[in-house]
Order: sequence, then C-alpha cells, then structure tokens
Amino acid sequence: MKLGKKPEIDAFFRKPPANVVGVLIYGKDRSQVLERSTALARTIVPDINDPFNVSLLTESDIDGDIGRLEGELQALSLMGGKRLIRLKFFTEKAALDKAVAQLVKSHAAGEYNTDAFLIIEAGSLGGDSALRRLADGDKNLASIACYDDDTGDIVRMARETLQENGVSLNTAAMDIFSQRLPKERGIARQEIERLVLFIGPGSNKTLNETELQDFLGVEPEASLFKAASDAFGGRMKAAQSGLRRAFAEGEGGADAMRALSMHFAKVRLLKNHLAAGMGGKEAARAAGVFWKEEDDMLRQARAWNFDGPNGLDALSRDIVEADRQCKSTGMPDLLLAERMFMQVAGKANRAGL
Repeated sequence: MKLGKKPEIDAFFRKPPANVVGVLIYGKDRSQVLERSTALARTIVPDINDPFNVSLLTESDIDGDIGRLEGELQALSLMGGKRLIRLKFFTEKAALDKAVAQLVKSHAAGEYNTDAFLIIEAGSLGGDSALRRLADGDKNLASIACYDDDTGDIVRMARETLQENGVSLNTAAMDIFSQRLPKERGIARQEIERLVLFIGPGSNKTLNETELQDFLGVEPEASLFKAASDAFGGRMKAAQSGLRRAFAEGEGGADAMRALSMHFAKVRLLKNHLAAGMGGKEAARAAGVFWKEEDDMLRQARAWNFDGPNGLDALSRDIVEADRQCKSTGMPDLLLAERMFMQVAGKANRAGL
C-alpha cells in the first residue's frame, strides 16, 4: 500500500490500520526518514526505548544472518501486546534486499507474530527494489517515500515550531530565514530550534528582519557541535577536548552522536550542492551554513569523498551503528561516542584535512 499524499500519511500515523504489520519509510532525506519512523514508532509502543519490547537492527546485523530478523518477527512480547522491530536498512546489496523482502512478505501473510510491527528505515530505493515493490503492493504493508521538503513545507514547519514555543518572525524576517534554511529536514529543524532559543521560548516576542541578522551571525556555542565540526575537520585534539567538556557539562553519548550526525548531514548536503555545480557561497547558503563557518565547511566538503573505506557513505553506516549502540541499555555511551569522534577525525586526516 503506497502512501503519497500528506493527509493520508497523517491519518495513517494517527491510527495505523489494524491489518498493517509493517511499514517501509525510505528516501535520500535520512533526517525525514528518521523523524517519520520515530513518530510512527511512538504510536505502536508506549516506550520506543524499551529494551524488552523494542528491537533495533541494522543491515550489518542481518547481512549473512537473515535469521536474526526472522527471529525478531517470531518473538512474542514479554508484556503482551505489540512488539516493535526497527530495521535501519541503508544497504545497496540487491541480494540482501531480496532476502529481507521475502521475510517481510511472509510476515505480511501472517506466518510470524502478527503483533510484531516492523518499521524499515531505508535510503533511496529504486524501482527495482524487491522490498519497495512488495511494500507498495501488499495490503498488509505500507510504503512512504521521503523527498526533500519544498520551501512551503519548510516555512510551515518553522511557523508551527515557533508558534508552539510562543515566538514568531514578521513576514520579512520569515522570508530571509526560510531562504537560509536547507531543504534537509533534520538540519532545518536544528536551525529552527536554535532560533527559538535565541528569541526566548514563551517570550511572545516577534523578531523583525534587523533583529534576525543578529541570530544569523551567531556561531553555535554548544561544545558538542563544535566538537563535531572539529572531528570532521581533522582536529582530533580539539574534538576530544570539546567532547569531554560537553560530557562534563552533562551531555550524553546519544547527544554527541546527534551532533555528529547533524554535522555529517550538513557536510554531505554541502558536497552534493558543490557537485551539482553551485558556487561555494551559494552552496553554503543552501546548506544552512553560518557565514563565519563557510570557509571551514567548504574545506571539509571538498576534502571528504563519498565512496571508499574512508568516504562519507561508509562513515554513514558507522555513525548509525555507533548511535544504535549508544542508545542500547548497558553500553558505555560516552566511550562509544568518543571513539566515533576520533574515528571521524582520523578519516578526516587521511582525507588531507
């Protein structure tokens, strides 16, 4: 069952049909994929971090051992009721895509635990993907494609978030702000949340275009985001120092991985804009880069490659896995996050940074 229009997706998220046992959410905008997957997960189970009722898998978990996914689909909830399985599936391996599709087809046919709800978070699946074709056509499954938001979507999200926090921008300021926001949802939301903090949540203040310029020139002060930038820039000692300072201030490993993931997304988006032929300043504005960071961000985007063992594509999988481990009960999240930051800095050094 293919869901395309926003009203039908919203209705589905409010109350998924009882017959649906799995949803495929896919697209190149991974921030939007994660956001929608998390929103849907919260409608399935009371606590999406419950280690007894929620299972998290990645493609590396099932590559070579597809039985792990089958076992999760067969398992019953210890507390009774719905179980949730979330599979982060960003592989390009056709054989693994087919193997997962076969298991999901059996699950949709009722061969496994019908109270096990499967959410698959995937990248850009082409029309030849067996998994995508299955989810599009099976009445007991659903598929949702995540495309880049258009300007109207971004403005709507900004207005809603500002309104929820009791602040606003006047028309001219909103026009300026929306032009600076990237279309990748995760980065855009980060900038909107930072704007809310700048204005003052609950202050009922409306910012004009002149006042907004003060915000657009403000550098992010959070140690974690500076540490992430230092890691991607190959500044290992500075990244480690900033990271440990943030930990001392009470930040956790999951927070650190969020900052690293967001910076990764910004580097990748900036590199995509450059590859599409944009000039440096134009690409930086389109990616939502602060003007004081433009030179360093452009240096990073030009140095990192997409492919290869030290490239962004391989790093993406490592970040997803480190994030999963940081959120797992009993795992040393601070050490895991620091190791991931140092791994990024090391790869940046090998890229010439």
